Amino acid sequence: MTQPKFKPLDEQLAYLKKGVAEIIRESELKAKLEESLKTGKPLRAKLGVDPTAPDLHLGHTVVIRKLKHFQDMGHTAVFLIGDFTALVGDPTGQSETRPPLSREQVDANAKTYLEQVFKILDPKKTEVRRNSEWLDKLSSYDIVRLCAKYRVARMLEREDFRTRLENEQPISMHELLYPLIVAYDSVVLKADVELGATEQKFNLLMGREIQREYGQESQVCVTMPILVGTDGQRKMSKSLGNYVGITEAPGEMFGKLMSISDELMWTYWELVTDRTESWIAEIRKTVEAGTTHPMDVKMRLAQEIISQFHGKDAAKQAEQNFQRVFRNREAPEEIPEIRLKRVPGGVFVTFPPSGIVVEQMTLPHSIA
Repeated sequence: MTQPKFKPLDEQLAYLKKGVAEIIRESELKAKLEESLKTGKPLRAKLGVDPTAPDLHLGHTVVIRKLKHFQDMGHTAVFLIGDFTALVGDPTGQSETRPPLSREQVDANAKTYLEQVFKILDPKKTEVRRNSEWLDKLSSYDIVRLCAKYRVARMLEREDFRTRLENEQPISMHELLYPLIVAYDSVVLKADVELGATEQKFNLLMGREIQREYGQESQVCVTMPILVGTDGQRKMSKSLGNYVGITEAPGEMFGKLMSISDELMWTYWELVTDRTESWIAEIRKTVEAGTTHPMDVKMRLAQEIISQFHGKDAAKQAEQNFQRVFRNREAPEEIPEIRLKRVPGGVFVTFPPSGIVVEQMTLPHSIA
């Protein structure tokens, strides 16, 4: 087996640190990379995802892209599908116990997750695992032994649990098991690095401790910031309507990306593209100097993001249609048909051929 060729240490560190919120600890990551260069053995970078919903938006891809960066640097990307832990339910950020999903729901979501994730990761170089492989096989003895390696007081220091206790809200026993089970995944996979969003920090740190308890070297924790949505204020979320879905039509994605502010654009360059920090800094200088218009840079951003999920031709077509409508004030190539149906007190607006009612408009009596 041929040894992977790694880039120089400084180049790897700069690329892997791009956009990260925190590295615990950076000195350990540097030491692991140095050892990897000496031995030719790639690091094992783990990302665990519970498939609790079928579709991803750009906010979800931030940490997946960081896993890709480890893959780009020649390291092993371990994409862990939490098909067992999804049945338990992650308590992170939850103000109440979340109802567990069925095995059928989890399996269906996992299938669509992989289809979307492989638009970012190289499937031929990705180690895909499911934690049901080992967690389904744990005996009662194994679970008791795992629980003995952590203290209840430490577990209740977690902000989610502490807040719920203070507010006299219930905490189920299986929720206390969740961080332990996720940490055990790192033991089984022998993770050198674990990635997660900032809100996953507690789980990642527990992985460090449990690995030590099992006689392993502790993983490095790399957390990524939460992506702000198109409204420029709140976390990207479908429920808030400020998201860009990666399965949305290219034209819809393009319009949403063009709606973000010029300042927020730089965060998107950093978190949802593979461009290096030095490249982003150089293009930002040209905008600040007035030699490049920010709209042109934003259109390039939209093109790069859409190309990742729909291909370059679709991205180019979306840009051309945007230019035609918003810059040249011309009619779009395709104009959706809208039908109005008069009803008492107003009209229904429907979009054929689906015939789905989108909105009811109440008209003044003089018109109705």
